Amino acid sequence: MEYCKPKHWLKYTAVVLAFGTALSGCAPQKKYFNEPQKPYDGSWESLQEMPVPKWFDDGKIGIFIHWGPYSVVGAKKGDRGYAEHFPRLMYDEPDYYYPLLEQRFGAHPPEFGYKDIIDHFKAENWDPDQWASLFKDVGATYVVFTAEHHDGWANWDSDLTPWNAMDKGPNRDLVGDLGKALRKQGLKYAPSTHRERLPNHFNLREPGGKTKFTVNGVRRSDIAEEIRLNPEAALLYGPTSYSKEFVDDYVARWKEIQAKYDPDFLWMDDYPILTRDGNKSNLSRNNTNPPPPEFRPEVQYFYDQVRLMITDFMNEAAAKGKQVYLNNKGGNPNFPAGVGAYEKDNLRLKSIGPKWQSCTTFGTSFGYLAAEEREDYPFKKKSDKEVIHEMIEIISRNGNFLINIGPKADGTIPSWQVQRLKNMGTWLKINGEAIYGSRYWKHTEQKKDKLYFTAKGNDLFAIAAEQPNHPFTIKGTKGWADSTVKRVSLLGSSKQIKWHLNGKGLVIEPPKDFGESEHAWVFKIETVNNQFVRSALDKGVESIKDNEIHSKDSTDYN
Repeated sequence: MEYCKPKHWLKYTAVVLAFGTALSGCAPQKKYFNEPQKPYDGSWESLQEMPVPKWFDDGKIGIFIHWGPYSVVGAKKGDRGYAEHFPRLMYDEPDYYYPLLEQRFGAHPPEFGYKDIIDHFKAENWDPDQWASLFKDVGATYVVFTAEHHDGWANWDSDLTPWNAMDKGPNRDLVGDLGKALRKQGLKYAPSTHRERLPNHFNLREPGGKTKFTVNGVRRSDIAEEIRLNPEAALLYGPTSYSKEFVDDYVARWKEIQAKYDPDFLWMDDYPILTRDGNKSNLSRNNTNPPPPEFRPEVQYFYDQVRLMITDFMNEAAAKGKQVYLNNKGGNPNFPAGVGAYEKDNLRLKSIGPKWQSCTTFGTSFGYLAAEEREDYPFKKKSDKEVIHEMIEIISRNGNFLINIGPKADGTIPSWQVQRLKNMGTWLKINGEAIYGSRYWKHTEQKKDKLYFTAKGNDLFAIAAEQPNHPFTIKGTKGWADSTVKRVSLLGSSKQIKWHLNGKGLVIEPPKDFGESEHAWVFKIETVNNQFVRSALDKGVESIKDNEIHSKDSTDYN
């Protein structure tokens, strides 16, 4: 079924080029923007040469937003986990979700399905300028917004599907309006696509999830009946297979976003199909010389077209002189090492790695989960202190901190999330000198004293995660000459900080009054030497598999 919006006659067609899929025999040294880029030739080897944009390396703090029709219900069985997966879960577990829909809307599938929930997604209290002002005020430098999640719904004014925010639901261009507001605040913008899982999202599933990710799936009977009653619904629920038509539409949707909104970042979710249903992906970053992956023909076509889609995005930006980037998502990365920043939900690395990113949550869900607003919510929600400590830890290891919010269907952000954002922003206003534009030091932490480190030029920042009550020695400064240190100060305090060097290193005597900061305290050490030296782990590809720490709330809870 083909869709053309009545007010336009616009249809994108994916161009199929005859590039082969060859992986590099050796991952290149990671580059950073310092010279004009040559055009990318469409190969993975060429894309592995992409540099890290300065704005991304310097900016450190991003806001992730999961917002769509799933926000109307804001529910998840067990009151924990990813509520944005509701569109699939409502059909997966009808014994639980159908009574919930009956109670809320008076009906359930096939008479009332996910397509009908869209009518209740109104965004009636949404003020994009208010959002953008908040994000700027709390210290974010870029924003990732779900243009389309796994549910087939387009949050933008699309000419490719009637199931879009301009023609249904809010009846406004959510992606476009937010982009205008963000750019007025000087923030970078990344409308994200998660459509890669749509062919499996509404399919039948055998016990144990054996058909969770398969090239050719089977339509659920209730959804098939919904489509029979309303044929237009087929364009929302999508195909059941990774057909050429699906792949071409996937690419066309991103190209439409690229053409209409000029994004600064191509954010893609992970592609589980690469390692499922007989496909073998060997792109794990613990192997610097992976053999070519073995894919079924349909998935090979998908993989090739995404490679060309990335190439087009990078080349178009290079022609404009614009610095753009992308993420390499997943436990098994989507793409060869060096193609974008490695990224994963609630990711923690033990040590310095090539530029990476953690998208993380305040609670257990990315999308709006009403239960998390309860004062007696029984599951883990991060405190202000835990949010700040996680941010510091990630940045000290060359990561970026992408913190997620899950707005309500009306466009308001839950107050408990706003409070955490504002408290994070308060800390950054005091201590941002140690975060923005910083780089890692030769040591990321000193566990005994609960210290983390960042560097900027000749300045070293020692960030104390616990308030030090006694003098402490920075062991990594052992051997420094007396003339190395010019001054030591405490950000957010006017108190003079006493210090001295001995045979074990720089000794800092903390003041009795720690000033304005809370939760973590930053000692700025001004020296005569450059404190940033690029790590060998940052120059190539280190073992991500051996370097990951997964926080307890990183599970999908499905």
